[in-house]
Amino acid sequence: MIRVLVAEDQSAVRAGLVLILRSAPGIEVVGEAADGAQAVALARELRPDLVLMDVQMPRLDGVSATREVVAEGLADVLVLTTFDLDEYVFGALRAGAVGFLLKNTEAKDLIEAVRTVARGEGIVAPAVTRRLIAEFAARPVRGTSVDPAVLDTLTRREREVLSCLGEGLSNADIAERLDMAEATVKTHVSRLLGKLELRSRVQAAVLAQELGV
Repeated sequence: MIRVLVAEDQSAVRAGLVLILRSAPGIEVVGEAADGAQAVALARELRPDLVLMDVQMPRLDGVSATREVVAEGLADVLVLTTFDLDEYVFGALRAGAVGFLLKNTEAKDLIEAVRTVARGEGIVAPAVTRRLIAEFAARPVRGTSVDPAVLDTLTRREREVLSCLGEGLSNADIAERLDMAEATVKTHVSRLLGKLELRSRVQAAVLAQELGV
């Protein structure tokens, strides 16, 4: 059972998200939050597997809430946004979100995204994946904590996996391209995240683009 906390300040939208998730087998909505501060508090109390986090919320915005949830290791965070909120998306990815979805995402895609994250993979809304990575990579790196020289610590295979992450490939896609077991891909992803001091595979994808891996 995948335990989800839904954080959304608009009650009607939140009710719709909860209804969709509760209709899916294997997914349990364990809590609802109306603002970022409540989301963090409930994440600490309930320890869900995933927080579905809106960006614009009162008291504490979604990016700041994501940063706290991830920093404390409380849960994975999947951010909800609208198409014109790229700055918030960038901030959420920097804060350690495993990905983001648009608010107009179809119900079946929302459910699949939750399941994808539960499998240990990141998810980025297909409609804006290339735009997101391209714009992020085009921006000057400000205050990044990762020295390009740290890539020297990666093995050849880990660099290949990192390159695939930069293209937005799933574990299954990477396994097929590099002719290895999916479990082996997961191991390589985990190791390279540790070596690069990153919190999520989506951060790794952005870093791969920034450094031209």
